[in-house]
Amino acid sequence: MERLMIHKRQISSQQKNGEEILISQAKQDATSFGKLYDLYAPSIYRYILSRTGNIQDAQDITSQTFLKVLEKLSSYHHRGYFSAWLFSIARSKYIDHFRMRNQDEKLITKNDLESQTDVLTIVVDRERLLNLDQILALLSEEDLDLLRLRNVAELTFAEMAEILSKTEDATKKKYYRLLARLQSQLEEENEI
Repeated sequence: MERLMIHKRQISSQQKNGEEILISQAKQDATSFGKLYDLYAPSIYRYILSRTGNIQDAQDITSQTFLKVLEKLSSYHHRGYFSAWLFSIARSKYIDHFRMRNQDEKLITKNDLESQTDVLTIVVDRERLLNLDQILALLSEEDLDLLRLRNVAELTFAEMAEILSKTEDATKKKYYRLLARLQSQLEEENEI
């Protein structure tokens, strides 16, 4: 369960003001757009990679996302979180990219096991990972997206709420209930 918990990212009003200035500059200057890209591309890429499980697809969709952002930036009005707007575009591009395909999705990769040397630890971890994969496969797309936005993209609850068109409180409750449900299911699986 520790793998699902990632550090929280807080946005201060100073950062938000700096972001507004950068967005304003990016509307007029390609160099400033490059700064926006450098700031947000890693998060967008991680989020898309967690959905696709494919590096090439993640790179393509990230590029398509920022091309769309560049195209639409002049019409963007800073009302909410810029990152929420960005991730909405990324989600849309992902859906467009895979509309005709039915991809298996993975939240956690098995590559982490390769770095461990203790055979018993590897066996136990593989069993837990298999259990987690089975549990995650049963989750709805909405629940998987909630986990990805929080744990992979590292968005705040306010940003997630804006993307999901829900209140911040409802988003928090749904997320923590989902974590509790996952924890309970993992504990049940480990007892068997």
